[in-house]
Amino acid sequence: MLLKKISINFCYSNKFVYFRGLTNTKLNKNMETVLITGASGGIGKEFAQVFASKGYNIVLVARSEDKLKSIAKELETKYSNKVEVLPQDLSQADSASKIYSEVKNRGIAIDILINNAGFGKFGYFTDLGLEEMTEILNINITTVTQLTSLFLKDMKEGNSGKILNIASTGAVLSLPKLAVYASAKSYILHFTEALHYELKDTNITASVLCPGPTETGFIKRAEAENSNIIKGGMVSPKLVAEIGYKGLMRNKMTITAGFKDKLFMMLGTLIPSRRLLTAMAGRLM
Repeated sequence: MLLKKISINFCYSNKFVYFRGLTNTKLNKNMETVLITGASGGIGKEFAQVFASKGYNIVLVARSEDKLKSIAKELETKYSNKVEVLPQDLSQADSASKIYSEVKNRGIAIDILINNAGFGKFGYFTDLGLEEMTEILNINITTVTQLTSLFLKDMKEGNSGKILNIASTGAVLSLPKLAVYASAKSYILHFTEALHYELKDTNITASVLCPGPTETGFIKRAEAENSNIIKGGMVSPKLVAEIGYKGLMRNKMTITAGFKDKLFMMLGTLIPSRRLLTAMAGRLM
């Protein structure tokens, strides 16, 4: 039995470390490639599983190199897909340009972009430090917008591609104690819906997924374990990813992860008083 040689290459450039695949740096050109941010866990990891099971090449992006390597090995072993690992902290202002440059350097064409990475901090706005606030805005707004801009230009050249941005059910409400995060997700919701319309005469689509409370590391990182937002129950990230995939393939503009999330988002349109709506949201938190 002949064993394939495993080649591992590390590159260092401007404190940007990349891991060049587990078996072969060249992706299968006959398969489409999806880039997923926040792929080291939660919804992003489940998206990787879904797309790998459908035969896509995968580019995994997140901070944790070790976690990405482990996921890449699992996917390549299970599905025989080619998986690229690209460690990067997406809360840094220049992360989008670094990711795009490295993808181009590796000669990879991205067919589908999944902007999944994001985090928030539960608590009063006055208790949020300036550095942490900037990181929340960077990862949820700046990096998403820049990655969308960079890869959309490539997609327009071939008049083909799909973009899925992850917002939240909280995007339709003003959420006390999650003021910055919810406002950032509101931007993503409206930005993506506007983009969906702008692309209507092309073969490129932009969709936005709005999940509610989900069983991921978000709650712990946001220090929201004792908040009321999780008392109504949480959905599995696997279910969210599966619903997101189906909605994306159907070119839906706005995707919700279930009937309860759809009802929650309807609150923003059914209640005419913004003051009352915010007061209700505050009690929910």
